[in-house]
Amino acid sequence: MNTSKKKISRSFQKWLLLLVVTAFLATTAFLWVFQTRLAKDNTIRLLELNIYDVRDTIKDASDENLLKLTTQIAAELNGTDEISPELLNELCRRYDVTDINCINSDGIIFASTYPDFLNYNMASGVQSAEFMVLLSGEDKYVQKYQPVSYDNSISRKYAGVLLERGGFVQAGYGFERFKEDIDQFVVGVTRNRHVGEGGCMIIADESWNIVSDRNGNEGKNLNVTGLHIDTKAMAKGEVFTADVYGENCYCMYKAQEGYTIVAVIPRSEVAQARNIAVAVTTTMQIIVFAVLSIMIYILVKKLVVNNILKINDSLAAITEGKLDTVVDVRSYEEFAALSNDINSTVDTLKRYISDAEARIDAELALAKAIQHSALPSIFPPFPNRKEFEIRASMDTAKEVGGDFYDFYFIDEEHLAFLIADVSGKGIPAAMFMMTAKTLLKSYAESGMSVSDVLTQANNKLCEGNDAGMFVTVWMGYLNTKTGEVTYANAGHNPPLIRHADGSVERVKSRPGLVLAGMENIRYRSYTIQLSKGDILFLYTDGVTEATNNNNSLYGEGRLRSVLERETSADINSLCLLVKADVDAFVGVAPQLDDITMLSLQYKLPKGEAT
Repeated sequence: MNTSKKKISRSFQKWLLLLVVTAFLATTAFLWVFQTRLAKDNTIRLLELNIYDVRDTIKDASDENLLKLTTQIAAELNGTDEISPELLNELCRRYDVTDINCINSDGIIFASTYPDFLNYNMASGVQSAEFMVLLSGEDKYVQKYQPVSYDNSISRKYAGVLLERGGFVQAGYGFERFKEDIDQFVVGVTRNRHVGEGGCMIIADESWNIVSDRNGNEGKNLNVTGLHIDTKAMAKGEVFTADVYGENCYCMYKAQEGYTIVAVIPRSEVAQARNIAVAVTTTMQIIVFAVLSIMIYILVKKLVVNNILKINDSLAAITEGKLDTVVDVRSYEEFAALSNDINSTVDTLKRYISDAEARIDAELALAKAIQHSALPSIFPPFPNRKEFEIRASMDTAKEVGGDFYDFYFIDEEHLAFLIADVSGKGIPAAMFMMTAKTLLKSYAESGMSVSDVLTQANNKLCEGNDAGMFVTVWMGYLNTKTGEVTYANAGHNPPLIRHADGSVERVKSRPGLVLAGMENIRYRSYTIQLSKGDILFLYTDGVTEATNNNNSLYGEGRLRSVLERETSADINSLCLLVKADVDAFVGVAPQLDDITMLSLQYKLPKGEAT
């Protein structure tokens, strides 16, 4: 009698091969169609993004130049007792603008270098009425290049600035002066700009002559690139194909300030992205293994299902933590070997778990100590400096976290201070945090402005960031002599200011992109003035997004309430009071995010008597 155990692998192999081939062909066809559509949609978004970026750059440059001239003209007029036509004409020549109009507080033009405009009511036309906001609280306004309300045959780009005597002054460019003003700037806009890897941006004027081109064809007609844009047949913002510099490309165009901006990306690059995506077989594997699991179960259920269920029952007990469970299924050779392997693996796993628990506990304790030692922890940190007081705290959600704060003097009169929040938690976030903290301090101490510190740190953190991590940062420089704070924001929560009178307000600014989000991002700096007794309160989203058992968020409103209520609290207790209020709100719910706070109170300039 043959007592050798039966093998089922041969039957499995034949059917498994057939099923794998069938599933592979089906998923490959699906991926090809899906990724083709996705690649085209991504191309449209990429072209739009680059066009909007260039368009905004041109508009900002144009607005800034004209507003600067108008402000200078307003200063001249504020210094005179009488506004005469001769003075306006002289200012036109001096500042090289097309015309100047002076409008009284009723919105009527009472002086102009263009006589036909005299006594014109600004509120009577759609274009001119835009400037009425200067009589309703705004102090400056810039308009795009367009036909004027008084005469549609005349096109101007105007800027307006309030006058001290009431009303406002309006200075404008005609087309030639407008082009002269921004042509130099526009020429360099596309030089170092890429769309994808091999694409480019082209800017042409109203005569279809190239103004800016990475290939150096400025002054030539757009036709030299191979592009021909029929504005009647080709809608702005729609994708079309054309041969550009001998390569078939996807193209899109839009108009801005008298220019046509064209974005171009080779179709071969789009196709390459699709081909790479198709090569990623994640979706295919899910479908293939799901189908294989069902078919294999049908084919072999009479032979192996009962034994598999027995093994699964044992494995379920093991996965629940009952590691003393023994697998004992031996009806076939394969199952006997599997049982032995599982039992051996569980024994090894138990040893590894015991060793790993001890090792991990020690390593995490060391990592936490290292991380906290890297942050300032002695308060007051500068006992000999009476101009300000500063206090900070950090409570991590895990043994180590991704939040951090820092402060240090970059010269005798300027204190750099910051708060930041790294994406993710645990060891990876802590490592990324240490890198970011070191870079920020290094660049700040080198003498860079706060905006340049964030710009350089962003580019450095983007290098080799395969994990896709990022960090939000709010960083400021306090002038201890004047109380002025120069700051920049890389996607972080805006701080709150509690003034000496107890009122609380948010520090307003336009946040930039997070650090390590995208290379070559330029960050802008802003300033605020702290008065004696003002407290600047910085925090991470672990404060406002603390969640209780009802899934309710703590929120900025509760934070503001604490700052407004605790007016008698000094700088040393403010962070503790906020943390206590957060803990009371959260209750027994677990802490899901790091909670980090920094408070800075401005007191007196150095040397001033108390």
